[in-house]
Amino acid sequence: MSSSLRAVLESAAETLAGAGVPDPVVDAELLAGHVLDRTRGQVQAAVITDLALDDRQSARLAELVARRAAREPLQHLTGRAPFRHLELAVGPGVFVPRPETEIVAQFAIDALAATPDPEPIAVDLGTGSGAIALAMATEVPYARVYAVERSEAAHAWAARNIAETGVTNLELRHGDLADALDDLAGTVAVVASNPPYVPDDAIPRDPEVRLHDPAEALYSGADGLDAVRVISRVGLRLARPGATLVLEHGEWQGEAIREILTADGWLAAATHPDLTHRDRATTAIRP
Repeated sequence: MSSSLRAVLESAAETLAGAGVPDPVVDAELLAGHVLDRTRGQVQAAVITDLALDDRQSARLAELVARRAAREPLQHLTGRAPFRHLELAVGPGVFVPRPETEIVAQFAIDALAATPDPEPIAVDLGTGSGAIALAMATEVPYARVYAVERSEAAHAWAARNIAETGVTNLELRHGDLADALDDLAGTVAVVASNPPYVPDDAIPRDPEVRLHDPAEALYSGADGLDAVRVISRVGLRLARPGATLVLEHGEWQGEAIREILTADGWLAAATHPDLTHRDRATTAIRP
């Protein structure tokens, strides 16, 4: 037997909507694309041509829809997450890169590209999946990029993504960001990080975050800024004069982060909005 793709997608979107999934039609199409090995656009075209699914395809899609309805992250189901021009492997144990982090990567890339050094050095502290580090390494290919990750699970995902991308100007290290890059002290042109910044007693609203993102990638002390305090001090040690620091944070944290950075000795601390006009990144300059 076979089932109409159109009918299957309509049923899937209804199921996902009933479960409170934010973009049920999009997710249904992306899951169908994963099963059929097609892009979302190709899935939409297949609906127009009245493609039919066989029993195996229908069963596989139904399984994925049920898991998504239980609020398992879409990226865990497909195993992939888009980030700028990259497509990263992700799954349990690593923070799924978000679209808003792309603007954070842009600040880091712009600062790195503006550096007059013939082979500028950049670091990504707490790299997770490797998203920011890989963006810098691939978009500024003459730079030398170093990424550090403490979590064994996240480090494994980053290593996989680096291997799949095939970059040769990115070195991944396994260790604590406080001391894993001490050999680079005083040489770094760009220090970038998307650190944990959720206060310990805050409960993320979305089940995908609350139940599936690793806690150490989310929580960071009573005010959510413990990791920022560490990164500020580590960044000063790693950075050379004139270097740029780029930090992602929550929309309510810009002022507090500027105060931390300024008190530590960074100059020109400034907070910038993402594409949804929410404060998302703070930059500063090493004196």
